Amino acid sequence: MTAFDTVSKYYEAFNRKDWNTMLDLIHPNVRHDSNQGDTRIGKDKFSQFLQHMDDCYNETLTDMVILTEPTGTRIGCEFVVNGVYKKTDGDLPPATGQTYVLPAGSFLEVMDGKITRITTYYNLPHWESLVLGN
Repeated sequence: MTAFDTVSKYYEAFNRKDWNTMLDLIHPNVRHDSNQGDTRIGKDKFSQFLQHMDDCYNETLTDMVILTEPTGTRIGCEFVVNGVYKKTDGDLPPATGQTYVLPAGSFLEVMDGKITRITTYYNLPHWESLVLGN
């Protein structure tokens, strides 16, 4: 399976909310750099992150574009997050079931068929304005 295939399957699993398949596709020592907060290292911490996100958000990714570089180990993804804010997340605005559509992107590294790094970016102030109705 190519890195492109691995990442495609990862995001297909995300859209199905198939967390087990997502976890099967990542390396045990995956490095997860989220848009906000500390870097997480390891499948256990990533699994906890997935559970937290599932508790607070219901998201589907559309308009996915996946690009690889010549070595096939680094992948860039552009997509649109279509979400529902289900439960207040920490000190973010209160959740009342607001919906949002937000452009985002990720950079991933793949080695031996496993995702070793996931870095995701989006515009948090824009997301806040969407859920606050501004």
